[in-house]
Amino acid sequence: MRIDKFLWCIRVYKTRTLAAEQVKLGKVWVNEELIKPSREIKPGDVIKVRKGPIHFSWKMLTAPTSRVGAKLVSTYAADVTSPEELARLEVFRLQMSADRPRGSGRPTKRERRDLDEFFDLENDEWFETPSA
Repeated sequence: MRIDKFLWCIRVYKTRTLAAEQVKLGKVWVNEELIKPSREIKPGDVIKVRKGPIHFSWKMLTAPTSRVGAKLVSTYAADVTSPEELARLEVFRLQMSADRPRGSGRPTKRERRDLDEFFDLENDEWFETPSA
């Protein structure tokens, strides 16, 4: 099964076109190597997808025949995302929701500097590409 079709079938991306675009942009790896959208995958392959600052990982169990419901995804792919990545996701979610009340306008100059400093420190770790 093609990687773009598999990612669409297990509901990682909303459309197959979007899945293919993300693969072309270099945000998807299979067994720690960058791939093309036409790459055929087989059971046992580990797929890593970067969505925002987080790298999600799945291990392909079997190939679905078509797009599956959310409850059936675990039949075709096992989530093997590391606990560190899940903790990073939780921190990211808390940070984005806790700082500013909705509708309070743009950040002040001081708040902007604090945000820039925070993201510069974290940038090196969050957006590294895996070594092949």
